[in-house]
Amino acid sequence: MIRAPGAADAVPTPSETPFLAGRTALVTGAAGGIGRACAQALAAAGAHVLVVDRAAEGAKSVAEEVGGTAFVVDLADPGAVDTLPDDADIVVNNAGLQHLSPVQDFPPERFALIQKVMVEAPFLIIRRTLPHMYRQGWGRVVNISSVHGLRASPFKSAYVTAKHGLEGLSKVVALEGAPHGVTSNCVNPGYVRTPLVENQIADQALTRHIPAADVLEQVLLERTAIKRLIEPVEVAEAVLWLCSDHAGYITGISLPLDGGWTAH
Repeated sequence: MIRAPGAADAVPTPSETPFLAGRTALVTGAAGGIGRACAQALAAAGAHVLVVDRAAEGAKSVAEEVGGTAFVVDLADPGAVDTLPDDADIVVNNAGLQHLSPVQDFPPERFALIQKVMVEAPFLIIRRTLPHMYRQGWGRVVNISSVHGLRASPFKSAYVTAKHGLEGLSKVVALEGAPHGVTSNCVNPGYVRTPLVENQIADQALTRHIPAADVLEQVLLERTAIKRLIEPVEVAEAVLWLCSDHAGYITGISLPLDGGWTAH
């Protein structure tokens, strides 16, 4: 059997040192939901977490909880990215927002805002942090995409457009980063039990002309085989795995956590 140099070192061995000890992880939208769960998981693995969110109290609370540092910024302002550290070893682009409306009624300013927060800001953050990752020969970019980065749904033109754009950005970073030890991947959850999803129920009911009580079964879970919402911690565990050395050969992928949605 031909063994790669250092292959023996790749065998996991018990260790008292968390595997991300000494690493810095920047997580956007980290004051709650998926972002908070990612901050908790990365901190538990030893990383110092930069908790980025526009919600000041939430960001400070999570930073205190995980022993990280809070950065209160509005990612809709492109200049805000310049106030963030440029030496993160791990970037988790998670911040996002939603708006439901038919295309002909969709407010153009809302469409533009969603692209700024969910495509432009990730680009600027990655652009800012890649030189540090390249210099050290190691880095992890994990983009919280969505099943809507792979599929479309009515009334979500801005969100679906943004997630598809994020998918493309992630793949380009994967190709450019590979020679420098940097991986870039997307995680694609279905509907997650977060305020962002829970706040959609009334809008979905209004847009589709159905009772709010029927939205979960008829809309949110209609296309999934597993009939429940995914929990934020489940998404965070996938993010954590992609940041590990076990996933060092995985780059440029879109990892569906969609309960079988895309199996159709």
